[in-house]
Amino acid sequence: MDYDRLICGDAIEEMSQFPDESFDLIIADPPYNLGKDYGNNKDVRAWHEYELFTRKWLAQAIRVLDKQGSIYIFMGVRFISKLFLILENEFNLNFNGWITWHYTQGMGRKNGFSPRHEDILYFTKTQRFKFNVDNIRIPQKYYRERNNMTGANPGDVWQFSHVHYCSAERENHPTQKPEALIERIIMASSDPGDRILDPFLGSGTTCRVASILHRNWVGIDVNPEYISMSQIRIDSVFDYFDSLDPRTQRIPRDLPKDKSQQTTLFTELELQETQSKK
Repeated sequence: MDYDRLICGDAIEEMSQFPDESFDLIIADPPYNLGKDYGNNKDVRAWHEYELFTRKWLAQAIRVLDKQGSIYIFMGVRFISKLFLILENEFNLNFNGWITWHYTQGMGRKNGFSPRHEDILYFTKTQRFKFNVDNIRIPQKYYRERNNMTGANPGDVWQFSHVHYCSAERENHPTQKPEALIERIIMASSDPGDRILDPFLGSGTTCRVASILHRNWVGIDVNPEYISMSQIRIDSVFDYFDSLDPRTQRIPRDLPKDKSQQTTLFTELELQETQSKK
């Protein structure tokens, strides 16, 4: 199995050619069936056809996922509950989290509440799986001796800004995901050298971040323009991620007045941040 490559083709057909259990982590951002324009195709199907499409690509994704692997799937509100039931009841995967990605900007509505989140379902193939909580800790809000002051688990509500259309990092793609969001998933559920698959490549965020973090990766997309766009991103020099969780910048309140204790605390935090970037 060759890694670190992009494949232009249909996700279901291409995955069917991969060996069993050839990936440790799958990050999937499939079309939500909401009518978005993806260049050479439009995301419009009858809902029964969309369900069939979902079952077909999931069957291949789960087949190529390692026994101790994890799968994260982005999905919109119209289909998220059905997707959950398909994963748990039909494919018998192990549920491990329903993550809410909250963002502050988005489409405005006058008749109803403006949408400000997307969901990510986190399942594992079995009850034995990798989860590196120390790689993703965020600074505690308060200093307390009983707290783990190297940081807290970020929880299942994440705040990352959209990559805005006016941003220099924005690509010509309607559903580009923030890099730091993908970084958290990769850091939590894989180690350097692990194998990551993105079956719906889009703007290439997952493969770019996987490359930066020294993972092996494969990305698939049916649109050749998105393949070219992604390759350029992957080959570009890395300076910083295009987004961040604002909580990562906070300093715990009620820090001890003893300077030596403060020095020890900040040394631990700096060490954790350095390790997470390796």
